[in-house]
Amino acid sequence: MAAATRPVVTISPNNPVFDLPIYVARDEGLFDKAGIEVRFQAKYSQRNASDLDAFKRLKESLFEEGKADVYNLCEWAGIDRSQRSSRGAQVLALRPAVAAQAILSFDEAIWEPRDLAGVPVGINDRTGSHYTTLQSLEGVLPRSEIVVEHVGIPERRYEALKAGTSRAVAVMEPFISLGLKDGAHLVDVTFYRGAEVVAPSLSSEQREAYLGAINVAADLLSANFGKYKHYVTEQTGGRLAPQELSDHYVHYTHYVEYEPKRFDQVYEWMKSWGLAAKDSADHATLVASL
Repeated sequence: MAAATRPVVTISPNNPVFDLPIYVARDEGLFDKAGIEVRFQAKYSQRNASDLDAFKRLKESLFEEGKADVYNLCEWAGIDRSQRSSRGAQVLALRPAVAAQAILSFDEAIWEPRDLAGVPVGINDRTGSHYTTLQSLEGVLPRSEIVVEHVGIPERRYEALKAGTSRAVAVMEPFISLGLKDGAHLVDVTFYRGAEVVAPSLSSEQREAYLGAINVAADLLSANFGKYKHYVTEQTGGRLAPQELSDHYVHYTHYVEYEPKRFDQVYEWMKSWGLAAKDSADHATLVASL
């Protein structure tokens, strides 16, 4: 198929550790082989650092304005944003990045999750850092003793930890590796998948081609993560070299279908924390057919 006639799929950017399969598929010509053209509509570095309104953040706003066809975010936010979307967003699948969200601290009084009773944990509201902190800590603390504090994007959370304005923060890579390099310690680690959200205008052929290319990219990452680590460590502004990025806190797999049982369990948990819209969510409405 000639390049000029290939269907175009536009992407709203997320953290590089989550978007890495897209970079790999682009660099290795996998989208070309699949017969589609994939374009990022902005750079991740252009996003707002601390906006509490999720729909004013870069990835959500580009999508809702019709400027992007696809974006990924955490599973819980995938439900939330799709339910509140004015564009009819749907979760297509669970994304291939299985990433750790780690609670880090430099504080000598905080070594285990129980030490976080009443201690604000720095998060970005309604993102993976928020949901995973609640989910992991409720296994050891009463909900009344779990405290989260909106700080903003991971760079801002890590700087708050370094400055001592936050005693503990939840971050993903590359800030886990950077924190350990700088002398922070792990208090808790939770691995989680995220959700791939798509516009209803994206055809089934485009969806299939996109997912197929990303699956091959995930295989390449599993075989040789080191080749592509520089994309993730760029986020640290030179403070972490590619070879210093750990192999342990992110894994790449094929997409996973979002099954009704899992969807219902996650949505009920969100409602229990007051993190879901008041109207009930329905798998058949909010999850796209593969």
